[in-house]
Amino acid sequence: MSLATEILANWAPIFRDVRLQSADHGRFDVTLDGELVFSKAALGRHARKGEVAGMFEAKLGPPLRWRKDA
Repeated sequence: MSLATEILANWAPIFRDVRLQSADHGRFDVTLDGELVFSKAALGRHARKGEVAGMFEAKLGPPLRWRKDA
């Protein structure tokens, strides 16, 4: 499951805006409702499996599992 699919499947009904942005030199940032929650450039590494989802859970609560197909 991709990061985008995981985020949308678990929390889409309760956030206003999420952005997964990649840019030059391997940059990858994730923002949630205007707040930077993960920056590859700042940490100097890729996100670990489940790391970004864990940050969403800390901010939004446990996954909603609101979709029947998720």
